[in-house]
Amino acid sequence: MLQILRAVGTAFLLATVGLAGASADTIKPEIYMNWERVAGAQLSPDGNQVLYVRSRVDQMKDKWSSEIWLMNADGSKNRFLVKGSGMRWSPNGDRVAYVAMADNKTAQIFVRWMDDEGAVSQLTHGQNPPKMIRWSPDGNSIAFRSRVPASSEWKISIAAPPKGAKWTKNVTVIDSLHYRQDRVGAISGFDHLFMVPAEGGTARQLTEGRWHTVSRFSGMIGNAAYAFTPDGSAIIFDGNGPAGDVEETKYNSQIFKLNIASGDITQLTKNEGYWSSPAVSPDGKTIVYAGKVDVISTYGTDEVRAINMDGSGERMINNDLPSGAGGFMFSRRSDRVYFAARTKGESQVMRLRLNGRLEAITEGSQMVTLDSMTAAGKFVGRYRDATTDSNLAIGDVGDGELTQLTALNADVMAGITPGALEEIWYDSSDDTKVQGWVMTPPDFDASKKYPMLLYIHGGPHGMYGVNFNFLWQALAAKGYVVVYTNPRGSVGYGSDFANAIDNRYPGRRDFDDLMAGVDTVVNRGYIDESQMYVAGCSGGGVLATWVVGNTDRFAGAAALCPVINWISFAGTADIVAWGNKRFRTPWWEDPELWMKHSPLSRAPYIKTPTLFMTGDKDLRTPLAQAEEMYTALKVNGTPTKLVVIHGEYHGTTSIPSNMLRTIAILDKWFKEWKK
Repeated sequence: MLQILRAVGTAFLLATVGLAGASADTIKPEIYMNWERVAGAQLSPDGNQVLYVRSRVDQMKDKWSSEIWLMNADGSKNRFLVKGSGMRWSPNGDRVAYVAMADNKTAQIFVRWMDDEGAVSQLTHGQNPPKMIRWSPDGNSIAFRSRVPASSEWKISIAAPPKGAKWTKNVTVIDSLHYRQDRVGAISGFDHLFMVPAEGGTARQLTEGRWHTVSRFSGMIGNAAYAFTPDGSAIIFDGNGPAGDVEETKYNSQIFKLNIASGDITQLTKNEGYWSSPAVSPDGKTIVYAGKVDVISTYGTDEVRAINMDGSGERMINNDLPSGAGGFMFSRRSDRVYFAARTKGESQVMRLRLNGRLEAITEGSQMVTLDSMTAAGKFVGRYRDATTDSNLAIGDVGDGELTQLTALNADVMAGITPGALEEIWYDSSDDTKVQGWVMTPPDFDASKKYPMLLYIHGGPHGMYGVNFNFLWQALAAKGYVVVYTNPRGSVGYGSDFANAIDNRYPGRRDFDDLMAGVDTVVNRGYIDESQMYVAGCSGGGVLATWVVGNTDRFAGAAALCPVINWISFAGTADIVAWGNKRFRTPWWEDPELWMKHSPLSRAPYIKTPTLFMTGDKDLRTPLAQAEEMYTALKVNGTPTKLVVIHGEYHGTTSIPSNMLRTIAILDKWFKEWKK
């Protein structure tokens, strides 16, 4: 369908004029300390008002701060409402529930009346933060998920210390496979469902036991939804269930039905797989959910399935998706669902009819999320494109037309010219077509020569796209031509493309795709081949190290938060079940295969000066991974440095000042090397 993006507000228009100015300035890293983003949105049931989370950099505390703002659906009367996030309108729109910090510095659930008085009540007072709040259909209760503390049942006892003695604290006993989580730390319990009266009272725990009410797979991909049935008598959720795998050796999960009154739990799905993100139809007859059948490969076929409320009629709706699905929202007629999907470098709102027909209802060079939708089909989400970071947009599923409601960062970007972005498609080995992008400096002149930076995405089942990227824009402003592509293994091009690296990552296929992209840009004639660099984080750090282990064409490299040794990674990462499934046979049965695809095996061949950088709190790709390759290169005499980023879990830029450090470190390191 025709995609039109309208913009509301003079701030956007002023910013647009500024971008077109011939004498405009370029992006400086320090403006990031004034950056803002939309981090979530909810449309009122009548479609007249929009709540959204406005996140901004708090320079004094060096972190992102979240506020809930309110505006009319036409973009007027935009104003601050309360501090907090995770908000939800009540079914009739008279109240808003949200999560915010209480006086005791713990996150709690609050409810604000949306009348003139605007009274606010704190509903919960527990020690463990609530997550994923949902109103019951009658508006009388609010469900939420929270982690229930648990400790090992394996205890020891020793003699009591003398009075006044200061002995070392008792041991910590670990007897579960997944005992820590990146951005969380130690996992000391299980995620369960609770319910609290909307007028205040004591929260009631609905589920219990040594299992999770959310699938570990859905947690990885960001879909952790559960849903009330329309009559409010039951909750549909995903997870490993009461009879699930306590040792957590798999990510497998099923769809369950919880009877709220009795506490009885019924497993609805039967096929082994990674099933998550259930949504319930308005007529209460159908549950739609997503996931994959349990297969030996590391990336199975993405599917959307449906099942009847009583567990009968389990069926596949569509298995020809560009990428994984979730966050389903039903039409009022219960015959179709809407969701956002990543496809070919974009993210669009999709419509999937229960007969299997899939179609995009938005289109254009953009990335759009589907955060909330009314029964009438009006929706809100977050909008990004090459020059616009996350802003609020509203649309209608009838025509897919989008209107941008906010213009965050228009003030700090006024008069600034960003780097220009060009999409490219090129040929690689095995008759593969690969998509990529080239970002050129703001003052780009094709008759001149520029340093080039190949930036590789992580995952490996991730996807780069058309969205604004501050890191790359800052580096482009420093004179680099930034090239980024979606090699085989990326999502957005179907399951076969994503699974092309199964049992061989990293290897020839992804390497060929990356080098073909570099060749495509180099052949244009404006790249200084003595100043070509490669970098990436996570899976991008894996491939950056693999690249310089297989070619000497780059003058310098930077591997951020990389995996260097698949065998040691399998036992030390927070996703050990996935790590032990990286290749089809366990490492102890075929260590040669595991080491063959470990960048560490290429250490003797790396002559390219390579910097390694990892956060000191990283549990996904622990610092020891970078240390292994850093030590190997030091011993071999290859120029290298190891940079530890403080306060960071996985990645190096979640703390605002660390974004500035990452830009400065990459630029400084690359400028030291020239072939």
